[in-house]
Amino acid sequence: MKRRERVKDKLKTVYVCTNCGEVTPRWLGRCPSCGEWNTLTEDVVAEERPASRARRAGAAGASRPAAAQAQPLHQVTTGEDNSRIVSGIHELDRVLGGGIVLGSVVLLGGEPGAGKSTLLLQLSGAVGQAHTVLYVTGEESVRQIKLRSARLDVDEENIMVAAENDIDEIVALIEQTKPGLVVIDSIQTMATASLSSTQGSVSQVKTCTAMLMETAKTLEIPVFIVGHVNKDGAIAGPKVMEHIVDTVLYFEGDKTLPYSILRAVKNRYGSTNEIGMFDMTGAGLVPIDNPSEMMLEGRPVGVSGNCVGCILEGTRPIMADIQALVTKTSFGTPRRASSGFDTARVNLLLAVLEKRAGYFLGNLDVYINVVGGLNLYGTASDLALCLAVVSSLMDQPIPEGLIAIGEVGLGGEVRNVANLEARLREAQRIGFRRALVPHHNLRGLPMAAFTTLEVVGVGYLQDAIGAIT
Repeated sequence: MKRRERVKDKLKTVYVCTNCGEVTPRWLGRCPSCGEWNTLTEDVVAEERPASRARRAGAAGASRPAAAQAQPLHQVTTGEDNSRIVSGIHELDRVLGGGIVLGSVVLLGGEPGAGKSTLLLQLSGAVGQAHTVLYVTGEESVRQIKLRSARLDVDEENIMVAAENDIDEIVALIEQTKPGLVVIDSIQTMATASLSSTQGSVSQVKTCTAMLMETAKTLEIPVFIVGHVNKDGAIAGPKVMEHIVDTVLYFEGDKTLPYSILRAVKNRYGSTNEIGMFDMTGAGLVPIDNPSEMMLEGRPVGVSGNCVGCILEGTRPIMADIQALVTKTSFGTPRRASSGFDTARVNLLLAVLEKRAGYFLGNLDVYINVVGGLNLYGTASDLALCLAVVSSLMDQPIPEGLIAIGEVGLGGEVRNVANLEARLREAQRIGFRRALVPHHNLRGLPMAAFTTLEVVGVGYLQDAIGAIT
């Protein structure tokens, strides 16, 4: 009697584009599908034998699954009252659109040491007060998680911890325990035995993410996945991973800054314009309820070159202290340096000051700084920057309690900005007494609401400069 031996599929090396998923048999500098450079990474896959393909095709034909069922959209119930879990970490809930949606998959990326694992462990403790949480780690031992939990003073009553790398075992554990929340730390350490490639490879990351997505949707259990970032700051792995999940969050932390920012770059259930701010302390991450006061803390009084503007991060107004320093140049070509403000925009505004307001800056160095490490996007801070430059040039401090909001056009006009009422309400709450705003923005503004804030409309840059000199 002959002994039948099972012949394993051969392994072969392929190269997969992390941006579009294109597979090529050899390495190429540029992806032939999406055209991106240096995106092909090596992967090992099983080369399926023709006999195996034929057997699988025959089996599929013999036992074809039932057709998918469809139902009218108006008959689908959402259960709005119970569709989200409010974690109690309000900065995180704000970014997610009001809470964690049941059955959603959230991908959290960030630099090493930014606080990803800390945030998710604190989230586990907060959600664990009302639900069971399954925390799966592929990077640490259970004992290490316990030590970190004790340091953060996390409520451990309903948190289950597992140190596991096999995604098949993890899915089985989720189906068995049916927790209210699942945390996977991290996806690059997970692998499935059905693939021959190593942990962190393109095929492993894509397959493991898809398995977690299917489990989350089937059981309506929200899943948080930690993703490592590469040297370019993007989440490591195939780009398709970000397309699969429902929400992509980036945790931006800088050791030189007193805060960390949680930002959504994709959110199927909320806005991508909201941010959450946290203070990293020895006892963990503490939500910052009032970022405006933190940004203005320690602001000097009676010093020229300082002017306060207001930006919007989503629906949240944040005060920004803009500093300017204008000095004689020691070089043949004057320097223009900016931190937190787009350099091209700075050069444009300096040209407007010269042409429309008559302030010659051609032989002067100009340095711009936004206090607190904020990066100002948009144009609502144009007027504040121009006033800070003029204040430094004239060595005349801007009156205390003044804020400037408005876009400056090439003709020197001060143009409208969005959501002016929200910005002014925040300025009044902080304690500002006078606000320079675009004249056309005054129409429809509820002036009666600003009892302690004098709102002054200006039409041109010269009018705003005249109001402070």
